[in-house]
Amino acid sequence: MHRFFAVTGRFAVRFRWAVVAAWVAATILASLFFPSLTSVAQQNNTDLLPANSPSLHAAQLATPFQGPNQSPVLVVVARGSGPVTAADITAIGRLTASLAMVTNVQQVKNLGESRDHQAVQLEALAGLNLATPGPAQHLVAGLRHAIAVSALPGDLHAHLAGPVAAQADASQADQKAVNLAQDLSILFIVVLLLVVFRSLLAPLLTLVPAVLVTQLAGPVIGEATKAGLHVSSLTQILLLILTLGAGTDYGLFLVFRVREELRAGRAPHDAVTRALARVGESITFSAATVIAALLTLVLATFGLYSSLGAPLAIAITLMLLAALTLLPALLAIFGRAAFWPSRTARGTGRPGWWGRTAGRVVAHPAATLAFGLVAFGALATAVLGYRPAGLGSTPAAPAGSDSAAGTALLAAHFPAATGNPTTVLLRFRASAWTDPAPVAAAERQLAALPQFASLTGPFDVNGITLTPAQLTAAYRAESQYISADGRTVRFNAALRAGDPGSNAALHQVPAIRAAVAAVARATGATAYGVAGEAPAGYDVGRASDADLLHIIPIAIVVIGLLLALVMRSLIAPLYLIASVAISYLAAFGLSVLLFQDATGAGGLYYVIPFLMFVFLLALGEDYNILVMTRIREEAARVPLRQAVTRALEHTGSTVTSAGLILAGTFGLFAIVIGKLPGGGVYTSVLASVAIGILLDAFLVRTLLVPSTVALLGRWNWWPSGHGTPAAPEAEPALTCCR
Repeated sequence: MHRFFAVTGRFAVRFRWAVVAAWVAATILASLFFPSLTSVAQQNNTDLLPANSPSLHAAQLATPFQGPNQSPVLVVVARGSGPVTAADITAIGRLTASLAMVTNVQQVKNLGESRDHQAVQLEALAGLNLATPGPAQHLVAGLRHAIAVSALPGDLHAHLAGPVAAQADASQADQKAVNLAQDLSILFIVVLLLVVFRSLLAPLLTLVPAVLVTQLAGPVIGEATKAGLHVSSLTQILLLILTLGAGTDYGLFLVFRVREELRAGRAPHDAVTRALARVGESITFSAATVIAALLTLVLATFGLYSSLGAPLAIAITLMLLAALTLLPALLAIFGRAAFWPSRTARGTGRPGWWGRTAGRVVAHPAATLAFGLVAFGALATAVLGYRPAGLGSTPAAPAGSDSAAGTALLAAHFPAATGNPTTVLLRFRASAWTDPAPVAAAERQLAALPQFASLTGPFDVNGITLTPAQLTAAYRAESQYISADGRTVRFNAALRAGDPGSNAALHQVPAIRAAVAAVARATGATAYGVAGEAPAGYDVGRASDADLLHIIPIAIVVIGLLLALVMRSLIAPLYLIASVAISYLAAFGLSVLLFQDATGAGGLYYVIPFLMFVFLLALGEDYNILVMTRIREEAARVPLRQAVTRALEHTGSTVTSAGLILAGTFGLFAIVIGKLPGGGVYTSVLASVAIGILLDAFLVRTLLVPSTVALLGRWNWWPSGHGTPAAPEAEPALTCCR
């Protein structure tokens, strides 16, 4: 293994200029010719539900009103004062025709006047999947242009409303926030590396490969979507965090070892080659554990999780290649100058705080391990109070935007069930046009349900009550509530629990579905469904829980096998995996205390347990592999406890620096993204992972794991023979072209 990475190092050093040029050229070409990740990322998590979810069944029932590839955009037309006039109705007709001419708009429906007769609601159905921001922004821009050129009377105003318009307005702010978080993360990493290395160039050289990969991976993944790869908006955020954080970690592994080799008296090019020969295995298996954990997400039934797996695995693969080729080439180009003004001459390194700490750990391993287990166990008990919560409501329209104005008009003139309704769908044997009695009975029973605060339907349109005779006369041609064949009927409800995205609404979904099923049976409906934000959120939570149970065991087995390979041991993977579980439970418990109990929230977002485990399992093993491979290397020359001391002395600063960088990157994104409407989901997820990484880097990998190694002695490496000192292995030839 060392010889392979020595050959890789010699190649990167000898062809250093060509390697750098190839990476730069690939990044530029990908940015020019491949689509950006932003343009292909799906914004709507409900589009990623399993095929058998009740929400998708309800969506199929709703196809007479809205096709599976159609997306509705509401347009609210209102007067500043007084009822709409005949001239206004004529102008609204012109606007309807203008909206229908917008690209991809297939139909524009007039949903009728408000009860106060001061507003009219239109619905534009677009033949697009607006889960990605690019098409949504183009459509919204086209609709607003149609409004602008329709020459409405002076006191008549039209605005877009609803989730699609709000998301389009918010997406620009979202992208600015992501860019800001990326810039702040880079600045944070540079400042921290300046403190760590006490040099000017080393921080920049460590960071350059990670920054380059962030620019390359997005277009590469965007191009892969043409082959059917799915990505979500969370993919874009996590890609930046993982490439900056994990990429810098891999860079630290190598740069610290290069400095160590320089201080051992090696020439710069030989130092780079030997350093890669020694830590190339650690870097490769660290990346492999992350890639393996991510690829297990492909097996998830919830599309949000499965959409993270392959794209992020592609990014980490590119990061691994850059760490093994681009970074050695850069270090070979700059040589000792990379570490100026710090000293790299022979003998300038000296034991620091971690050297003294390592001595205490191996002197009292049982006490260290016992204290750590008690402290982590105390934090883990808070997990018992965990309460799952939904992903929250649809982000509000940005203040001052056109969609905010439309949302305000919608709330002022139309029933509460209009803006973000929970939709009940019933399918009857006979047409409602010829036999409206079952529909009328269903509407009365639904309106009486305790879970609904208000209900609109065929007999209560925009607050205006109709009789069965009026229904047949007025709505045979077109209706927002009854399908053309009259058999499928839609009702829009406002929930008594409040915001459909709230935790209270989420918990009401089973009762709502049971009550609707009872109404369907009582009125002779042959099929029923409940659609909307609350039912979809509930189904997402169920899918997430199911994935938690069957993905995590697979990830543990896969990473355990990788650890067995790199450790050449069957014992070490067992306690290394156990250390991740302890770290996870403690971090999860601390997140419950901070983000659920301390804030008074109804619960933690249900994606947190799953994503925390996957990322802590993968990223935590990075530090395990670095520490354990160095212990194994030292154990080939000195007794085990002395090997632990030496290994921790050399890797302690690397692990804690890497942990600070990775946790800081997660934390900065949590702060910046959390300022956006609906950003609370990202804040809790990212901050929870950051907490876990800090606990992992500062306590588990540097204290608990070394103390366990010291206690187990030669059994750490069973059945291989690394338990006793051996003659130093032959060094791979390091001579390479200067």
